[in-house]
Amino acid sequence: MIKIRLSNSIPFVGNIFTIYCFQLNLVLLPLITRKFNEILKTRYEMMTTQPLKGLILKMALPSVVIMLVSAIYNLTASYFVSHLGTNAVAAIGVSFPMQAIIQAIGFFFGQGAGNYISRALGAKQTQKAEKMAATAFFSAFFFGTLISLVCLMFLTPFAKMLGATSNILPYAVDYLRLIMIAAPFMVSSFMLNNLLRFQGSASLAMIGIVAGAVLNIGLTPLFIFTFDMGMTGAALATMISQIVSSVLLFVIGYVNKSTVKIRFQNFIFKSAVYKQIVQGGTPSLLRQALLSISTILLNHAAGNFGEPVIAAISIVGRIIMIAAAIVLGIGQGYQPVCGFNYGAKLYGRVWSGFWFTVRSTTIFLIIVAAAGFIFAPDLIGLFGHDNQMVIEVGSHALRFQCMILPFSAWIIVTNMMLQTTGKAIPASILALSRQGLFLIPLLYTIVPLWGVLGIELCVPIADGLTFLFTIILGRKALLELRQK
Repeated sequence: MIKIRLSNSIPFVGNIFTIYCFQLNLVLLPLITRKFNEILKTRYEMMTTQPLKGLILKMALPSVVIMLVSAIYNLTASYFVSHLGTNAVAAIGVSFPMQAIIQAIGFFFGQGAGNYISRALGAKQTQKAEKMAATAFFSAFFFGTLISLVCLMFLTPFAKMLGATSNILPYAVDYLRLIMIAAPFMVSSFMLNNLLRFQGSASLAMIGIVAGAVLNIGLTPLFIFTFDMGMTGAALATMISQIVSSVLLFVIGYVNKSTVKIRFQNFIFKSAVYKQIVQGGTPSLLRQALLSISTILLNHAAGNFGEPVIAAISIVGRIIMIAAAIVLGIGQGYQPVCGFNYGAKLYGRVWSGFWFTVRSTTIFLIIVAAAGFIFAPDLIGLFGHDNQMVIEVGSHALRFQCMILPFSAWIIVTNMMLQTTGKAIPASILALSRQGLFLIPLLYTIVPLWGVLGIELCVPIADGLTFLFTIILGRKALLELRQK
């Protein structure tokens, strides 16, 4: 009888399995590659040949839903937290700069990589797009983890630096602690959202972001009121929803056949790759970073007049965010169209798409601004409850911002066009202008002179000056597109 030992058979079985897998790869890999190239070819044709108005609106719809649901979540969270008192609402406002920094990092890697990927796909360079996607994703998660660790080590002094007064501090610390634990996932979520959107797959990004936001809206009142967890409950709801959203976005992007896959073997630590990320993502990073700095300074300035003023400014910011979300969503629908057609040298479509986006968003903002101006006291009253100072200051600030709101369409869309077409320097200058050139100096000039009125006016004045500045920067780029 012949005895077969298992130990002797393992190498044989392993060799047979290796040969089988190799042969299977020879058959499947060309099929998978061919199918992926067919999908990319179809998307390329769609981006470069379909009528612009319908294409931009189709691309914009998922982004609008994403931005709108996220803005509604922020507003809803403020509403639930407002039942904990004015100091709790003010703590949300104080915490906003930190969330803006987290978003800035996600947008830096997402838009930096996404701008490059959309141009690479437009030029049919799939392998370069895959390497960029992997490098950006793993870099973003690393930076998110680094920020989380640093901030958790110095949480209380960090909350004070953000503008928390002694009355606000306990609420701010409770909220920020869990937010910072979720920071790596929040960065990844923002990054993946942009990565999918720039590939023309905004509908896939919508699933992950909306699922997280809806979960957050459901968990926030449950944790705050049912489980009586206060500010910790609000932060826990955000932490859980952001982790879920990040995981969903990664899985959705990985299993879908039409998207560039993120694989660790495609990660490359090369200066040329990071140079592209820096060029494409710096405008977003600067814009969000300066937004954080200016908000911190605004919180400190408002804190000199009491916690109700901080709460009022925070409420106004979240209401305006609803209108801005729609404009950003439509603008984000234009970005992949802009990137694909710019990469394909179809400059006339880039030009025409730009003007359609500006016109449609301006009309929308005129309607929203009129409604906000008329119903300002009622809107602020939803969050300020019986605090008359919150309602008075908030109503004035909201009406001032509504007067200048329609001009924001030109600012936002022009910045997106400059960024997507690779014009890093003018896009970065424009990103710096609102907070760096105008808002921060105004905080040190009109606020000491006019007091609370200065707090109410500094943001709309900065927006008006930014609009004039954007005309100067955008004109040259648009003339270049027209002449090509």
